[in-house]
Amino acid sequence: MLDVTIREKIYAGVLGKLIGVYLGRPVEGWAYEDIRSRFQEIDYYVHKELDYPIIVADDDISGTFGFMRALPDFDFKRDITSQEFGKTWLNYIIENQTILWWGGLGRSTEHTAFLNLKNGIQAPKSGSIQQNGQTLAEQIGAQIFIDGIAMACPNDPELAVYLARESAKVSHDGIAVDAAGHLAAMEALAFGEKNIDTILDQSFRYTTNTLLRNIIDDVRNICAKESNFRVVRDYLNSKYGYHIYPGACHMVPNHAMVLASILLGKDDFQHSISIATNSAWDTDCNAGNVGTFNGIRLGLEGVNGGADFRGPVADRLFVSTADGGKGISDAVREADHIWYAANQLAGEVIEKEKRQFSFSYPGSTQGFLPDTYLEGSPSRVVNGTDLGSEPSLVIQCHHIGKGTPVNVSAPVFIDYSEDSTLYKVIASPLLYSGQTVEAKLKADGRVRGRLYIHYYDIEDNVKQAYSPFITLSSEWQQLEWKIPDTQGMAIFKIGIQVDSDSRYSGNVYCQDIHWDNAPSYYGLKGMLMTSIWKTNPHWLDSFVSSARNFCADFNKTFCVSHSEPEGLVTIGTQEWRDYSVSSDLFFSLHQAGGLVARAQGHRRYYGAILRNWNEAVIYCRYDDSITELGQIDINYEEDKEVNLSLNVSGNELTLLVNHQELLRVTDDTLSYGGAGYVVSEGTFMADNFVIHSLED
Repeated sequence: MLDVTIREKIYAGVLGKLIGVYLGRPVEGWAYEDIRSRFQEIDYYVHKELDYPIIVADDDISGTFGFMRALPDFDFKRDITSQEFGKTWLNYIIENQTILWWGGLGRSTEHTAFLNLKNGIQAPKSGSIQQNGQTLAEQIGAQIFIDGIAMACPNDPELAVYLARESAKVSHDGIAVDAAGHLAAMEALAFGEKNIDTILDQSFRYTTNTLLRNIIDDVRNICAKESNFRVVRDYLNSKYGYHIYPGACHMVPNHAMVLASILLGKDDFQHSISIATNSAWDTDCNAGNVGTFNGIRLGLEGVNGGADFRGPVADRLFVSTADGGKGISDAVREADHIWYAANQLAGEVIEKEKRQFSFSYPGSTQGFLPDTYLEGSPSRVVNGTDLGSEPSLVIQCHHIGKGTPVNVSAPVFIDYSEDSTLYKVIASPLLYSGQTVEAKLKADGRVRGRLYIHYYDIEDNVKQAYSPFITLSSEWQQLEWKIPDTQGMAIFKIGIQVDSDSRYSGNVYCQDIHWDNAPSYYGLKGMLMTSIWKTNPHWLDSFVSSARNFCADFNKTFCVSHSEPEGLVTIGTQEWRDYSVSSDLFFSLHQAGGLVARAQGHRRYYGAILRNWNEAVIYCRYDDSITELGQIDINYEEDKEVNLSLNVSGNELTLLVNHQELLRVTDDTLSYGGAGYVVSEGTFMADNFVIHSLED
């Protein structure tokens, strides 16, 4: 295992990325003069002043933590190629919905690259100057998505540069690829070196582009002479501004400003990300890169050194991809993914963290905050490490009594009261009816504790369900609770409630919260529309759809339609392993349609379909490859109900049609993932969607 100090630096780097993005996001696209006129200087979050939520789905975050999934998806190969990174794009991006700025062919670099990939132009040609022209190929995106990859290469700049370049080549070329490699080298070096000049000296050897080398030297020289960031910014604008380097958001001025923010900020984390934000250009991208670098370099001590940037964020983030079960996330989970990847790339074997809430890093709270939906006594949430104790969630209670419990909760799906229209959150719930939640709790005094959930009903009203209370003491108590049936409606928060018959002020501790396996039963059935004019109600958002049309139906539950091959609709998480998915289907015009299981994105899954009115097929889709595992003749009719069930247990897959087994095959390709529907070139209606676990 790698040195455990690296693990904490990874977490600090993830926090730095989030804090920088959330600081810069509200003024992204603002002119330099407008930021200065409105705020003079931004040194803390300004989202409230602009009526934004602080936690938003942002391309910088979704791309950073989404694209690095290429590492586990291709078995942590140290020589992974740009072509394989391109396959990762196609698996996790849903066109016009997830990760990217969908600005149009020839305007958005990433959108253009995606269309190239979709049309069979593989990386690196998909992002090349030859294919897209120099201006488009040298925009900023290459360097804003590499932070996760670089953090997976601690103290290994050569590997960081290689992986960052291969990742960048999917959508970029030229100096943009070199700049991505330069930042990756700096971040990898920051794990073992704190001195900025030393890092810049060592990372310089990994740059080959003459212009980039000149820019680095120029920035270092002006920052050595001038400490006022406005003077430096004016100088950089005169030589490298947007008026000189065209396109929507060129890499050159932004890379120069990232370096200047690091140099001028010195060892002050807050000052460095503030400079990056106040200097305009691409504020969230630049502050995110600076925050990552200084999070790694300065560690948690540096992140905690100024204003409290962590408290309002509480580790929270969204990663909007086709794998909806990883959409609601936090800094602890992403740091754990990177830590695992770093060990795998280094040839070290460690156990993967399986707990949804482990609170395992200093100060981590994983989204737990005082509940805004339930009234009760005031409380504060900290980590046990803040009190000199072991890692855990600590609920600091004040004057609990009868009728005034303490309630704290964390997100497991979208909270629509905090929703933003800037970037739509694409995700599935993390927790479902029929799953069993386990938690370890204790308290300084004798009080009662229990778990609860917030969920939506069909009218989007917020409802609650509670576990039984257990009596807490100074010893850890295990609480187990099977989540009750919510009629298929989404659970969006899990909480802890503390109550007492007599006044209590003191601490309550939670060591971890976790659940595993597919639901024992989860289902949606019947016509659930509340108005014929509301064909996209919120309950549909639990499903992640790459089908062109996925909506509520007028007399069944769903309508699934797609004009091209393989439009998917999926729900679920990586904890779903051995389970059955079933539904009643009513086919209209179509080429094929049916069920999917163990979906890991929308180009890795098992499908069980009916096709061409006369056959049933089980197949495995794995990136570009489609392997038919079994086929049998069967006749079915238009608009006549057909019940399909796909059971996945171990390496065995079974298709039942109208409750009769038709096909049984074996395959070892996929072992976990979500479930749902697939349709090709047509439409079907669906009712009675049911998931139930096949695990003991």
